[in-house]
Amino acid sequence: MQRVSAASVTVAGDVVAELTAPGLLVLVGVTHDDTPEVAAALASKVYYLRILAAEKSCADTGAPLLVVSQFTLYAQTARGRRPSWSAAAPREVAEPLVTAFAKELRALGGSVKTGVFGAQMEVALVNDGPVTLIIEL
Repeated sequence: MQRVSAASVTVAGDVVAELTAPGLLVLVGVTHDDTPEVAAALASKVYYLRILAAEKSCADTGAPLLVVSQFTLYAQTARGRRPSWSAAAPREVAEPLVTAFAKELRALGGSVKTGVFGAQMEVALVNDGPVTLIIEL
């Protein structure tokens, strides 16, 4: 998760999602043992985490969130020079959980935009701070 002053996702030359106000870019990786309950708990953690200006959260400020699926967060690089992606969940597991994560953020009141699951995306951002956090339960 990164605190940003602006961010966007472009697919095939078209901007599909954009934050033009300060908010959060949330890169979501899913592994094999993740569940809808984990997705909901992480969404709540992200939404209420006080990392915006003046120690405020998205819940406090209404700051927007941009959610982007990112299986490469589970890259295993201990051996050799080619990353292994075996710790990342397959699409049929990951896509519904990324969707559930974004849906839970919206249910909490978040202004949420998303990238396109599985697409080759260009993610642009202006990191504010910079502040980058790894959120786990």
